[in-house]
Amino acid sequence: MIPQIHIEDYNYSLPDERIAKYPLPERDHSRLLVYDSDGPRSDSFLNLSSYLPEGAIMVFNDTKVVPARLHFRRQSGAHIEIFCLEPVSPKEYVSMFAVSGRCRWKCIVGNIKKWKGDILSLYNPSGDVRIDEMNLRAELIERLGEASVVEFSWQHDLPFSQVLDICGRVPIPPYLNRETEDVDLERYQTLYARFRGSVAAPTAGLHFTEKVMADISNRGISVETVCLHVGAGTFLPVKSSLVSGHSMHREPFVVSAKFIERLLAGSGKVVAVGTTSVRTLESLYYVGVKCLENGFPTDVEQWEPYQRDYVYSVSEALEAILKYLRDNKLTELEIGTKIIIVPGYRFKIVDVLVTNFHQPQSTLLLLISAFVGGDWKSIYDYALANDFRFLSYGDSSLLFRRD
Repeated sequence: MIPQIHIEDYNYSLPDERIAKYPLPERDHSRLLVYDSDGPRSDSFLNLSSYLPEGAIMVFNDTKVVPARLHFRRQSGAHIEIFCLEPVSPKEYVSMFAVSGRCRWKCIVGNIKKWKGDILSLYNPSGDVRIDEMNLRAELIERLGEASVVEFSWQHDLPFSQVLDICGRVPIPPYLNRETEDVDLERYQTLYARFRGSVAAPTAGLHFTEKVMADISNRGISVETVCLHVGAGTFLPVKSSLVSGHSMHREPFVVSAKFIERLLAGSGKVVAVGTTSVRTLESLYYVGVKCLENGFPTDVEQWEPYQRDYVYSVSEALEAILKYLRDNKLTELEIGTKIIIVPGYRFKIVDVLVTNFHQPQSTLLLLISAFVGGDWKSIYDYALANDFRFLSYGDSSLLFRRD
């Protein structure tokens, strides 16, 4: 049954001065709120490893943020901002970033009412010769409600990844209320980012440095990676009074067969770095159920976990995915998820969570509430009373699950 949750119950007062507009000079110098059976307390992120359970598996999302914001201008002078969301043609991310000459993306278009269907040229106020020579253009192909399909074309034999690097801007969160600056090029990206595709950073990972990673390794914690490409839906507030009226966007993820084997072999706690890692890990269970019941995997739908009781064990579900991959001679699972995790959700895989502090009335705050057994208010009251910094560039927390 779909939970009937009033989003107003997940509101709190967040003064603008508590939102971290810029990162700290050092990634790992942020503060750490630790929450377990003793309640919340403060420490430094540098000491994170000392709180991790022995024998744990720590899971990171190694997606990489792409400079997905492009500014175009009509001949009339009107500015049109195009925000690339996900590939349309080619559809696969790897192929998209390697393609040259022409491609299509699903996009959010700012000021779209002023775009009359003409072909746009990239706005180049700096006079960058590379941009002029590339001659990047945009054509509106189709409107899809809030999004649109846009075709990009350019000259010279450059892959689209390089086109974005030259022409695009990093899409920092709108609640920072500022333009992208040079500091964001490095700091709105995790140290371990590998695979291009996200339009928002998995911000829990922004605190990690080589030193913190070495401390984790020295404690014997196993470090693993998954890859979920974060979509613009992560910024969307819940606008309906009941959460059941909110639609989650699909986000693609990739998990290797070797990672699933390690999950099955591990006997320790699973520590997820970020809500994106949580959504990936928890989605695996429902993908496995589909393999058990249908013989093949399909995307996880938004309310799937709540629609019936599931009798399969986690091991059975993960083994079913491995069997599907082996039978089809695949080394990776590539799938998508719309899963929403709200109070009442029964966690299957994740035991501990590293995460930042999230916006009021957001789906991420609902996930936190579900994870800590509804005790989110005491955590956020403590953070506000003790001067923690909030949102993407803010401080961190280490939360132990309460059922």
